[in-house]
Amino acid sequence: MTLHLTILTGGSRGMGLAMARQLLAPGHTLVSIARHANPELAAPAGAQLEQWTLDLADGAQAAGQLQSWLSAQGAGRYASATLINNAGVIPPIAPLSASDVHEVARALRVGLEAPMQLTAAFLAATEGWGVPRKVLNVSSGLGRRAMASQAAYCAAKAGMDHFTRCLALDEAAKPHGARVCSLAPGVIDTDMQVQLRSADAADFPDVGNFAQLKSSGSLTSPEEAARRVLAWLARPDFGANPVADVRDA
Repeated sequence: MTLHLTILTGGSRGMGLAMARQLLAPGHTLVSIARHANPELAAPAGAQLEQWTLDLADGAQAAGQLQSWLSAQGAGRYASATLINNAGVIPPIAPLSASDVHEVARALRVGLEAPMQLTAAFLAATEGWGVPRKVLNVSSGLGRRAMASQAAYCAAKAGMDHFTRCLALDEAAKPHGARVCSLAPGVIDTDMQVQLRSADAADFPDVGNFAQLKSSGSLTSPEEAARRVLAWLARPDFGANPVADVRDA
């Protein structure tokens, strides 16, 4: 059976879990990287699943493990290879002046540093495979629009967008470069949304807007958001625009 490989971060909950479930189809191998394994995630017949329990605050360790694992697979085993950098962290919501410096560092490590390190490892290990390769970075509208009390998260996502632009230039110069895209998935009803709409209005001026999104039914379910993201990944023109939004479809 022809196998397609996907490496996914943050696959244990939220939209990441929904993507993991949809990716686990016959003919697919999924490596899910998260701090905790999800016991409800299982591979059906004809699919393969590995769950790596790693903290992406130490992106160098995760990247090293990924590169070693990929190098051991060898060219010819998979018909395609894809990396989805989905994991992210919103630190306690507060103005930067009131933020814990360790929480700020963790948000940047998980949201920006680890995706760059994992991408570097993935591309280096698969460059000689001779198969289609893709990198999908899950971004956010907050990487493109400033918001009070969200400096670390906004900065991580803005950095993700721009490193993807740079990466697209790198890969376009190669004979068999990977296709890459930093994709905003829309507004999704996940634990992050609960965190945002539960914040103290004194610390987070936009709390009312997030509460309104929930009460008006404007949030997308994790399952529908995952479907849209994976549909974008499957588009024949994936990577034509290195920074995109599912709502542009």
